[in-house]
Amino acid sequence: MKFFSYILVYRRFLLVVFAVLVLLPLPIVLRTKEAECAYTLFVVAIFWLTEALPLSVTALLPSLMFPMFGIIPSNKVASAYFKDFHLLLIGVICLATSIEKWNLHKRIALKMVMMVGVDPAWLTLGFMSSTAFLSMWLSNTSTAAMVMPMAEAVVQQIIKAEAEVEATQMTYFNGSTNPGLEIDESINGHETNERKEKTKPVPGYSNNTGKISSKMELEMNSGMGTKYRTKRDHMICKLMCLCIAYSSTIGGLTTITGTSTNLIFAEHFNTRYPDCHCLNFGSWFMFSFPAALIILLLSWIWLQWLFLGFKYPGFATDATVALLIGLLFFLIPAKRVTKTTSTGEIVAFDYSPLITWKEFQSFMPWDIAILFGGGFALADGCEESGLSKWIGNKLSPLGSLPVWLIILISSLMVTSLTEVASNAATITLLLPILSPLAEAIHVNPLFILIPSTLCTSFAFLLPVANPPNAIVFSYGHLKVIDMVKAGLGVNIVGVAVVMLGISTWIVPMFDLYTYPSWAPAMGNETMP
Repeated sequence: MKFFSYILVYRRFLLVVFAVLVLLPLPIVLRTKEAECAYTLFVVAIFWLTEALPLSVTALLPSLMFPMFGIIPSNKVASAYFKDFHLLLIGVICLATSIEKWNLHKRIALKMVMMVGVDPAWLTLGFMSSTAFLSMWLSNTSTAAMVMPMAEAVVQQIIKAEAEVEATQMTYFNGSTNPGLEIDESINGHETNERKEKTKPVPGYSNNTGKISSKMELEMNSGMGTKYRTKRDHMICKLMCLCIAYSSTIGGLTTITGTSTNLIFAEHFNTRYPDCHCLNFGSWFMFSFPAALIILLLSWIWLQWLFLGFKYPGFATDATVALLIGLLFFLIPAKRVTKTTSTGEIVAFDYSPLITWKEFQSFMPWDIAILFGGGFALADGCEESGLSKWIGNKLSPLGSLPVWLIILISSLMVTSLTEVASNAATITLLLPILSPLAEAIHVNPLFILIPSTLCTSFAFLLPVANPPNAIVFSYGHLKVIDMVKAGLGVNIVGVAVVMLGISTWIVPMFDLYTYPSWAPAMGNETMP
């Protein structure tokens, strides 16, 4: 037993050593650049999928292994770790820092509650809409972490208010007096119309017997304990948790900066196909916003039914714009800084900007930036070593399958893998494989890469699949089986909508049925 306890304690260390040694014959026996690059790719993939090392530490391995194998010089691989993308990330983090500092997210959420009211169906739609909107500009994790406490407070307040109303009604129906009513009546001398309206009989109660309906009695005695007054209250809590988790993920689909997987795809695509100037912030929004909107609405309907049932081209890029806006947050005055003089007079001597450098540093995910750099370096290594070309040649027989089936297979593969691996690691690993696949079967790369990128965000099944899932799961309202049942439906909806989009409104935007000139020449002009 002691031996197994040591293995359990040092399991991550043993996994690192095991992976490095077991795969070592690959570069030693074959002695080709493709094999050496594949060895690096497999090692990095294992570490990313198992998180034996921190993701950002694993991302540094290509900068060590590619120069050692003679695939890419050290000075060239180092350039992959800071690109145009990182400037875009800095601009986005400036925006996120300012939003959280000045509580814009709270204002949006509370305004939404005031607009939609307290009915659970409309309340969840309101929270899903506001959460998705915030997630377009903030990270999915930050959005879920900021909105969930507000949603929890609102739901608990609604449940408490309903309990008080029912208690008042029960007291009235049982014929006992209510001290609150007596005080009001003694002061006002009469019972107001509002009071009469509040004490009207409601369905499920009897004026003659004053007993609770059989349905309510079953709910109160169903073993829910003291945490939830009724089964319906528990269902509302589950519904609110999942709507926040899923909408924070769905909202991230709509903009390139909305989630890390979109950013990784955009940088990989623009690096691999530099002559294609078709993919930018605007074009991404145009094709992803309709898909995200449909997924959001269908997910809302699915969650309602599941938990409550039915009731009611140039030098400037996106990074340039993001960085410009980000720098303005350090410049725009927010409030004056005052001091008291020796005479007791309060005078202004400076101003405080919307955000400070210290606040920016506390939000900037440097580990994610390094992770992206490792992915870019890995893609460069696959290209330089010839591994991408080798993979493309091996996958060329897939060209005999219908294109829609290839897209469906790749989308399902990505959706399944992202449930057990981080989204960023999943897309970083698969992009160097899917791009050569598209080129080998002579299909516009966007036809396969866009659905795969969007499906990488569909990590709805497990608490560990996505940080927003883990955040809402920690509130204790959900079980794993609840997330599996709900997430399976949302996954199916998401993949179906992506397949619909890639077959309809996205096609004319990028002329997907034509093999583009900016992709490597493969012979024919049109897609088979």
